[in-house]
Amino acid sequence: MPPESEVQIPTSTVTAQALSIALEHPPVVVDLSVSCQDYPQHQLDERSPDYRLGIILSNLLKYGVWLATAIVLLGGILYLVRHGMEPVNYHIFQGEPDMFRSPAGVIDAVLSGRRRGIVQLGLLFLIATPVLRVLVSFIFFIKQRDIPYVIITGLVISGLLYSLLGAYF
Repeated sequence: MPPESEVQIPTSTVTAQALSIALEHPPVVVDLSVSCQDYPQHQLDERSPDYRLGIILSNLLKYGVWLATAIVLLGGILYLVRHGMEPVNYHIFQGEPDMFRSPAGVIDAVLSGRRRGIVQLGLLFLIATPVLRVLVSFIFFIKQRDIPYVIITGLVISGLLYSLLGAYF
């Protein structure tokens, strides 16, 4: 008798059996949000501060990413229109110019009409979007006088700001 790993079962038989079992026992759909103990049993009121904060943060993230994407796309198109046919030499490493290593340098590059500066500005907006989200949450928690969340969000915002601006001070 061959080992179980070598036993060949016709695929059509397995498929037919699985189909008949699935038809005999329809799937059971359970609403877990009602039976879960950690989930609130009531819907948030549209006038509640938590609901409004959720809407504000949702819109902030959504429109911030869209704005950053549009700026990067515009800068990329303008860059390729001007420099798209230039030959590229990958044998020599050329780092980022100094003007693109700080937010002030990026703004100067944009104001002077450099297309790479526009792309970099879009990337700065992309980085600033979640930082701004944490800052808005921090202000909201201060207004609500929710001390534990003020402390936690304050630690998060201080860590973010230190990591972003620590090299310049």
